[in-house]
Amino acid sequence: MKDSPILGWTILRRPLVTLGIVLTCPLLWASVCVAQSKTNPADPLGPDHAAKMTRGLELFKKQVRQVLTQRCLRCHGGKSVESEFDLSDRDKLLHGGTTGPAIVLGNSKDSLLIKLVNHAKEPHMPHNAAKLPAQAVAAIAAWIDDGAPYEGSLVAARAMETSWTQKVLPATARQFWSFQSLRPTAPPSVRDESWIRTPIDRFILAKLEAAQLKPNGAAGRRQLIRRAYFDVLGLPPAPEEVEAFVRDPAQDAYDHLIDRLLANEHYGERWGRHWLDLARFAESHGFEHDYDRPSAYHYRDFVIKALNADLPYDTFVKWQLAGDEFEPENNLALMATGYLAAGVHSTQITKNEAEKHRYDEMDDMVATLGTSMLGLTVGCARCHDHKYDPIPQRDYYQLLSTFTTTVRSEIDLNTAPEEYKKARAIYEKDHAPLAAALQKYETQEMPARAAKLSKVWAAQPDRFQNVILDLSSRTSLKTAALAKWLQTTDPEWRKLRQAVYDHQKKAPTPKLVKTLISTEGLPAIRLHTQGADFCKDTHFLRRGDPEQKEGIAPQGFLQVLMSSPDAVKHWQTAPPKGWRTSYRRRALANWLTDLDQGAGQLLARVVVNRLWQHHMGRGLVATPSDFGSRGERPSHPELLEWLAAELIQNGWHLKPIHKLIMTSAVYMESSEFAARPGQLDPDNKLLWRRPPHRLEAEIIRDSLLTISGSMDSTMYGPGTLDESSRRRSIYFTVKRSKLVPMMTVFDAPEALGGVGDRPTTTIAPQALLLMNNSNVHNYARGFATRIASGTKTTKEAAVKAGYMVAFARQPDALELASSLAFLDQQSKSYAAAGRKDGRELALRDFCQVLMCMNEFVYVD
Repeated sequence: MKDSPILGWTILRRPLVTLGIVLTCPLLWASVCVAQSKTNPADPLGPDHAAKMTRGLELFKKQVRQVLTQRCLRCHGGKSVESEFDLSDRDKLLHGGTTGPAIVLGNSKDSLLIKLVNHAKEPHMPHNAAKLPAQAVAAIAAWIDDGAPYEGSLVAARAMETSWTQKVLPATARQFWSFQSLRPTAPPSVRDESWIRTPIDRFILAKLEAAQLKPNGAAGRRQLIRRAYFDVLGLPPAPEEVEAFVRDPAQDAYDHLIDRLLANEHYGERWGRHWLDLARFAESHGFEHDYDRPSAYHYRDFVIKALNADLPYDTFVKWQLAGDEFEPENNLALMATGYLAAGVHSTQITKNEAEKHRYDEMDDMVATLGTSMLGLTVGCARCHDHKYDPIPQRDYYQLLSTFTTTVRSEIDLNTAPEEYKKARAIYEKDHAPLAAALQKYETQEMPARAAKLSKVWAAQPDRFQNVILDLSSRTSLKTAALAKWLQTTDPEWRKLRQAVYDHQKKAPTPKLVKTLISTEGLPAIRLHTQGADFCKDTHFLRRGDPEQKEGIAPQGFLQVLMSSPDAVKHWQTAPPKGWRTSYRRRALANWLTDLDQGAGQLLARVVVNRLWQHHMGRGLVATPSDFGSRGERPSHPELLEWLAAELIQNGWHLKPIHKLIMTSAVYMESSEFAARPGQLDPDNKLLWRRPPHRLEAEIIRDSLLTISGSMDSTMYGPGTLDESSRRRSIYFTVKRSKLVPMMTVFDAPEALGGVGDRPTTTIAPQALLLMNNSNVHNYARGFATRIASGTKTTKEAAVKAGYMVAFARQPDALELASSLAFLDQQSKSYAAAGRKDGRELALRDFCQVLMCMNEFVYVD
């Protein structure tokens, strides 16, 4: 792609339009449990009886029914009928109880019920419970004034309302494509066998041929190496690496290039950033105070290390949910649990708010797990059954129950356990002879000397007044006491003891560092929290309201991804005796990765789709975090099934799938646009070309650091908010209230929730930042120094070097001429201003122009 510099980008403004829609539905009074009477003077509701009853019925359905069911029915029509007052239906309400009628139709002011709930008359109602909120009392009063209409019996409604906690999905719920088992799929046959490089290409070409379209040819080697470097490492290739690849005559040169890149440690930094988006990773708590989490960076380091080590994806998932329950002695496994701790969390929680915030905190865990790992919006079932997917509210709360006692905690981790182990072994080896010499002297020499002194003691006891001995008549005790006394005066013993003591001071100590984890049985990070750190039990909450509990929710998982609702026992195991955690998270992780009876096959589909998405720009499922009914259907469903099966057959290792995709003909296609396929398939769903991709914020900045020669490649450890830092952008501290401007202007997420597909905006501030930012000016200065380090470097050589460093190619004739003219013009301008360093400044400006080109931030 060859474009002119970005000197101004368009801001699109669209007006917001709000549509107000009012739906009015007339009611047939025959369906209401009261017959409408003809208007007459005795009607307590007056001539507008029908309108009042209509209004009252709506009020009953929206507010009153819930209040009566939750706060009154238990004692008056539910489990008992106190004072013979039953309000389970309208007739019984109007009949009243032992004290007479409870309400006066059309007159709430004189109604006994209102006086009791207002605490204007005893006994105050609800009995031995908190007073109803004023809003609830007002609703009941208005309902009485409007005739107190019912919609069926409250007892029946109550039974229906609680039945959701036992809801069982029908077998038909599993018929949607993403909930079915993986279908064995063989790569299809195609007519043009010459285009095929890997089995992937057969799936792509079969659809293209069916649409009578041809794929683009392969991109040139310069494009391929730049594409591969940015895809795998997120860094531009050095000019010498480009030239070596271009000149390599080997047929498998490209395959070897991919192998080298996947083995490079910067791979983990590049692909780790994709996962951190999904995990809503940040290093502060969020909300208005947004306190720092200085020990949270270990989770980021885990992600990078795990990906570099090609940790099997199922293990990668298990450790993030329950690393402390699978491998409690493994530092990486413990660091991995930072996944659950990465979400926002209020730090100012009063005792009255603690329960609500706790449910919010667990909801964040469940919702993030759902989108990032299963590609399902599980969090949508918090207040009601999922509107579109077969995820009942019951399943949500049983899944939530997994995290009942899970808290954020800090532990001390030994950052160099092997180093400490070796040092300790050397220490023990050196210490052993010193301790042995002391022990030998104490057991062999000291008792003999003490025995001689004991005879003196018997003859001259006054000399041993400082020797404390309760049973002085026993010779053995005398000897022992004398031996202990001799230790304080014996020079040889003191010499040996000092040698042991001095060596103990040299004992190695482990390098401990505070690490944020999620676990159970350890103190929680509290900050300014009042009340308990977690609730004893997780309850089913009607409408997601902690004030409307419907019983304790036992642990369970998504029925649609289990053979039966009670199959949860298959994954549950009791923790070892005396162990501090519940093993509920371990059960969840086992279900999530179970290929035969659990969610493992969907897990595989989702992650291979994410790999495809980041390599090809669009997932086979274009909604990578929503594999439900509201998400896009797969463009190539058979290919998705085949890739998921390949992942499983490769032991859940991701790197073989990377290579399979990157060495395919479809990945290696050129980005050239063609009229006919562009007209028939404008969205490129059939993948007849590989469209250019804009780099993400972090990779744009990392590229600036690289080409300027100022990159600090130090990996891991605490991050920073210093924008002048020279480390890779993944090591910026993610503080939710103080995001790095250069990251946000190029669409980096806010880390409030998981992001599966970053937006790609084109706005004026992006161009303005590249033109005016002081750090960018410094990068341009370093870039200029790199391409023209000496005065003997010609302008033409500098221009060619600049293009090679920035774009991995040489400038064409027009670009070369324009660049030389620009350098001449800038040099003259600086000379006219009296600057003696005009040549260097002109080169700096030229380098900044290159950094502002579309070609710099887009990869063909």
